[in-house]
Amino acid sequence: MRALLVTHGTRGDVQPVLALAVALRRAGHGVLMAAPHSAAAMAAEHGVEFAGLDEGPNRLLDDPLLRQAVDGGYRGLRGKVTAVRTARRIKPLMAEVLRDLGRIARDSAADVVVHTPALPAQHVAELLGVPAVLAALQPGWVPTAAFPCPMLPLPRLPKSLNRATYLLVGATLRAYAGIADRWRVDQLGLPRRRGAHDPLRDEHGRDRLVLQAFSPLITPVAPDWAAAVRTTGFWFLPEASWTPPPDLERFLSAGPPPVYLGFGSMAGRDTARTGRIVAEAVRAAGVRAVLATGRGGLAPPSTPGVHIIDQVPHQWLFPRVSAVVHHGGAGTTAAALAAGVPQVVCPFVADQPHWAQRTHAVGVAPPPVRQQRLTATALAEAVTAAVHDTAMRRRARELGAHIRAEDGVTQAAAALEHLVR
Repeated sequence: MRALLVTHGTRGDVQPVLALAVALRRAGHGVLMAAPHSAAAMAAEHGVEFAGLDEGPNRLLDDPLLRQAVDGGYRGLRGKVTAVRTARRIKPLMAEVLRDLGRIARDSAADVVVHTPALPAQHVAELLGVPAVLAALQPGWVPTAAFPCPMLPLPRLPKSLNRATYLLVGATLRAYAGIADRWRVDQLGLPRRRGAHDPLRDEHGRDRLVLQAFSPLITPVAPDWAAAVRTTGFWFLPEASWTPPPDLERFLSAGPPPVYLGFGSMAGRDTARTGRIVAEAVRAAGVRAVLATGRGGLAPPSTPGVHIIDQVPHQWLFPRVSAVVHHGGAGTTAAALAAGVPQVVCPFVADQPHWAQRTHAVGVAPPPVRQQRLTATALAEAVTAAVHDTAMRRRARELGAHIRAEDGVTQAAAALEHLVR
C-alpha cells in the first residue's frame, strides 16, 4: 500500500499526521507526506518522504488583526467581522496551496489519500480513483445529536439543536468552495458535481472512513456516529533521542519538578502583558517553572526560579514536570495526558475550550482559565491546585497509562490497511 498523507497548518496540525506516516512505514507501507515547506525538517528527522506545500494561510499567523481576533476568541460582532475578513484574505493564499497539492498528487502513485479538514484532498483521491480518508484531529467535523459542535463558541442551546450547530462548520468549509471548484475543474480536470465538497461522503454517497485522532476516554464516542467513524486514540510520534541543553538539565536537577508553561503560537496580541501575568502567577504559587516562549513570542520578565526556553520536545519534558500549563491545543493536551501529569488549560479559540472542559471533566485539570480572563491570581490558584491536589495527580497518572496503551496511531494504520484490502 502507498498512502498520500495531506495536512496544513502549524506543528499541531502536522505532527499527528507525521506520526501516522511513521506508523505506516513501520508496517512496511510506502508513504508520501504533503505539508507546508516549514515541516520538511520534521519529516526528514523521521525518515518520511516529503513534498512541500506553499505556506498559504500560515503567513497570517503573526498578523496583528488576526492576533486581535484570537485574543477575543472570535466573540462578539468585531470577532465575527474579523473572521469574515480573514476568510477573504485566506482564499488567494489557499489557491497557492491547492496548486501545489494537485501537482504532487498526480505523481504520488497513491492507493489511498488521508487528509485533515484543512485541505479538500478528497478531490485528488477522486482524480486518482482511490479512497479518501478524513483524519480529524479534534471532534467537531462529524455531526452528532449527542453534543454541540466543540469547534465553535456557542451559547448554551437546547439539546434538540445540537446537530444543527455542525452546519456552521460545514459553512466554514464551503467558504472556500469557489476556489476548490476552480481548482477541481481547471487544474485537476474533474467535472463539477453535487456534494463534491463533502469530506464525509464519496461521489457515490457512501460514508468515507473517518479516523478521529483522539481518545474516547476524553471525548466520548457519540452513539449516532456511523460505523465508518473510528475514534482511535491520540496519534503520537515514537520518542526520539534528544539531548537537552546543559542549562535546562541543571535547572531540572536543582530542585523539585517545575511547572511547564507554554502557549505555543497563541500568546496573544500583548505578549508582554501575558508574560507579566505568568511571572506573577509563578511567584504567587511558589513554584519553579520552565517557560517556553514558542512561536507566540511570550515575553516574560526575568524571574527567579523560571527557566526560559524557546521550545522543547513535549514527550521528553512533560514526564519531568509537576504540571503543564498550556493553551489547549490538541497536541499539547494529548502529550500532557500521556505524561500522566495534571494540566491547567487557558484556551483561546476553536477546539481549545473543548479540551479545557474535557480535561477538567475527567479530573486531570482544575476549571479552565480562559485567556480573555487571565489574571495572575486566577492562574496562580489553578497552578496551586494542579500541583498539590492529590486526587488530581493520582487520576492523571492512571489516565496517562490508559492513554499510552491505546496506541491510536497503530489502530489508524490497521484501519487503512483494511480499507485498501
